[in-house]
Amino acid sequence: MDICESPIIRYNFSRFTELSRELARMRPSARIRRAVPTDAAEIADVLRQSFLEFEALYTPKGFAATTPDPEQVGSRMEEGPAWIALVEDRTAGTASAVPKGEKGLYVRGVAVVPSMRGRGIAEVLMNEVESFARQNGCARMFLTTTPFLTSAIRLYERFGFTRVANGGADLFGTPLIKMEKNLDCE
Repeated sequence: MDICESPIIRYNFSRFTELSRELARMRPSARIRRAVPTDAAEIADVLRQSFLEFEALYTPKGFAATTPDPEQVGSRMEEGPAWIALVEDRTAGTASAVPKGEKGLYVRGVAVVPSMRGRGIAEVLMNEVESFARQNGCARMFLTTTPFLTSAIRLYERFGFTRVANGGADLFGTPLIKMEKNLDCE
């Protein structure tokens, strides 16, 4: 008997498929919309919740720059677009971008609250940012992240970002990695 014909294998595959469908139903999908100035407090809260577990790895000034207050978020929103991810009408994530240089888009503030991680929200936000970049004729997207945000780095790599040689810097003493994605090559 072929192993694929085994009743045990068929049962396990059937059960796996059933569980996969059940999990998909349990994951509420995120709705992404452009942020407006009145969202600044919600965005600040998402950023703080998202990075709080890493606070000890930042310098105090680096953490403050990563988790701006609502007034600072409002100022950032004047520099470029921001998006929020809503799950069941609750803000679950955010991302923003700033046009930089000729045909460049700096991606910043990508964050998902801990209780909503693993649901594809960051991916949907990154797709939205990339769509904005392409619609606005950007040739490249770039960002900085810290070496201890390993899940974020893996996300960016899945999206085609690569580390920039000699792109490292620091954010008030917190080490940074610079990553970029060339949109002209795709």
